[in-house]
Amino acid sequence: MIRTDLTGMGVIVTASSRGIGFNVARELLKRNARVVITSRNGRNLKKALEELSEYGEVYGVIADVGRKGDLEGIISKAWDALDGVDALVWNAPNVSCEPCLLHEATYADWTEASTLHSVAPGYLTTLLVRRWLKEERKGVLVYLNSVSIKEPMPPLVLADTTRAGLLQLTKSVSRTYGKKGIRAYSVLLGSFDTPGARENLRRVAEMKGEPLEETWKREVLSRTPLHRTGRWGELGSLVAFLLSEEAEYMLGSTVVIDGAMTRGVFI
Repeated sequence: MIRTDLTGMGVIVTASSRGIGFNVARELLKRNARVVITSRNGRNLKKALEELSEYGEVYGVIADVGRKGDLEGIISKAWDALDGVDALVWNAPNVSCEPCLLHEATYADWTEASTLHSVAPGYLTTLLVRRWLKEERKGVLVYLNSVSIKEPMPPLVLADTTRAGLLQLTKSVSRTYGKKGIRAYSVLLGSFDTPGARENLRRVAEMKGEPLEETWKREVLSRTPLHRTGRWGELGSLVAFLLSEEAEYMLGSTVVIDGAMTRGVFI
């Protein structure tokens, strides 16, 4: 199998001590990227670094992406560790209350969702673009998102509403700075088997009073004709391609990887 070679590329992957971020970081390391991972949990970060170090050059930064100073620290520490940052793969942690329905959400829940899915990726983008322009460097931004912004899932209303703006950010960055070699992409993910996904579905199962596996089969596996979740190699290959020069003319694109889970045609 031919894999995109990312030798020498310095990449930040946020919220990456487990789940989607962790697995994307591992796939990029397999393709010879140099990677900085982040987590607000020091113990989880240490464990992730131990597991990922066998795949390549990886560094860790303790950071809460909900804090301005920590976001600035991610860029400065990653820049030093990698001797310059070539790309950011944005991944966000879950909103604390989710899965929760609209009528259950508090003001604090909305504030947290906005911070995690809009303010944080927006400010990190500002910091990186500013640095890239100053040093006349090219750069790539890949925002990991969800197909549920197109086909809403009621228990994820906070995340779906606040992260929908990443599509506009993707297009704006690419149209404004593409001529400078700075490009952005939004990736809409379907279902992947992660601890966070299992935790969310467990809470949904409890609300419905049914076994987790029954909920998982109906809400996840039965939504795609493949009757399975996405594979990490598939997502890794997609992200690696978008980071490569081969995807240059796709700048500003929104890419769907969901096993035909969604039913509509996206416009």
